[in-house]
Amino acid sequence: MASFTHFNQSGEAHMVDVGGKAVSQRMAVTEGYIEMQPETLKLIVDGGHKKGDVLTIARIAGIMASKRTADLIPLCHPLPVTHVEINLIPETANNRIRCQTTVKTSGQTGVEIEALNATQITLLTIYDMCKAVDRGMIINSVRLIEKAGGKSGHWLRQ
Repeated sequence: MASFTHFNQSGEAHMVDVGGKAVSQRMAVTEGYIEMQPETLKLIVDGGHKKGDVLTIARIAGIMASKRTADLIPLCHPLPVTHVEINLIPETANNRIRCQTTVKTSGQTGVEIEALNATQITLLTIYDMCKAVDRGMIINSVRLIEKAGGKSGHWLRQ
């Protein structure tokens, strides 16, 4: 069984030394959902929200979050994020919005945390913008879907 990498031999938290790792193309894809009342989803999709274009603002917040991940997660390396794509897909049959995020870099460590952070902040921004009309929204199923690059190679959720 693999051990936790953010603890040293004495069990103390530390930042992993990635200096000796090869630079490679890294990519991570994450997703998550925000469920809401049908009326809230319609308001968002129709662009009728008083605060503006909810999905565009949420997308920008997610992109910003991916680039600021190391400021929030104590042992996360600051990475030169080379690409962020956030797709927001309204699913009217389920009264929710699906957020799928892809983050890429060329570096010595992966971008899974940057992609997860972007997804969470995108969904939280939707919540923040719509809470006045729907406090019962639920953010759920935020998870890694795929990662590529580095020593461990490709991983795809089954």
